[in-house]
Amino acid sequence: MKQYLDLCQRIIDEGHWIENERTGKRCLTVINADLTYNVADNEFPLVTTRKSYWKSAIAELIGYLRGYSNAADFRKLGTKTWDANANENKAWLNNPHRKGEDDMGRVYGVQGRSWQRPDGGSVDQLKKIVDNLSNGIDDRGEILSFYNPGEFHMGCLRPCMHTHTFSLLGDNLYLTSYQRSCDVPLGQNFNQVQVFALLKLMAQITGNKPGLAYHKMVNAHIYEDQLELMRDVQLKRKPFPAPELHINPDIKSLKDLETWVTMDDFEVTGYQCHEPIAYPFSV
Repeated sequence: MKQYLDLCQRIIDEGHWIENERTGKRCLTVINADLTYNVADNEFPLVTTRKSYWKSAIAELIGYLRGYSNAADFRKLGTKTWDANANENKAWLNNPHRKGEDDMGRVYGVQGRSWQRPDGGSVDQLKKIVDNLSNGIDDRGEILSFYNPGEFHMGCLRPCMHTHTFSLLGDNLYLTSYQRSCDVPLGQNFNQVQVFALLKLMAQITGNKPGLAYHKMVNAHIYEDQLELMRDVQLKRKPFPAPELHINPDIKSLKDLETWVTMDDFEVTGYQCHEPIAYPFSV
C-alpha cells in the first residue's frame, strides 16, 4: 500500500502535464514506476485508502485467461469493466471489424490464447507456459503477450498491461508484468490486484510456490479531473494493514480456470478500508 501511495505522491510532486489525444484530457505524468508484491507471504496489495472492488479485477483477469472477446462474457463473470470500451468508444463503434454489441475485438486474452500465425494457424501462449511450468521448465521465454501491433485495428483498445513474463527458480515462481500506460487512481487499483492474483493462480495450477511479482509501468498518470480527489482526499487518509487473498485449492489446472471457476472461489480476509472515492473514468 505504501508503494502505491508513494507513486501517487510522486506523480503530484514530479509529474508533467501531458495532453491525451484519445480522451481529450490532460494527465499529470511520470515515466517509469516499479512496484513489487510479496505473493510468497500473501501480502495482498489491495488499496485500503478507499474501497477496492477486488472481485471485479479478478473476474476481468479470469476473462483474459479464458480468451474472452465479448463484454457480456465478462459481465457473467462479475465485471462490467469492458462495457464502455466495447459500446461507447466512437472509433470502435465505426470500425468495420466490430461484430456488434459488446464485441471487444482481438484484444488482451484473445491474443494470449489465439495469436494468429501467417500460415492460418494460431498460438496458445498461455497453454505453452502452463505446460512448461508444470514440468519444471523455464526456457527464458515463458512470456504471455497481449501486444500485437498487427491487429490493433481489430480491437477496441490497445492493451495497457501488455506482457507477463514468468521465471522459475527451482520450484519458486516469479512474475514480471509490463504496463505501457496506467491510470493510477483507477487502473492501478485493478492492475496490482491482477498481477498478484496471476502469480498466485499460476503457481497453484503448475504446482510451484509463488515468489515475488514485479510490476513495471512506463507511463503512470493521474487525469486532471482526478487530481483533486487524489491530492485532497485519498492521500490524506491513513492506510490499513494488507489483507490476504485465498484461492480455492481445488483449482488445479488450466482447464479448471477455463470451465468452472467463479468469484466464489476467491476470498479476501482482513480487509479494512476507507469510504469509496468516485474517480472519473476516461473512455
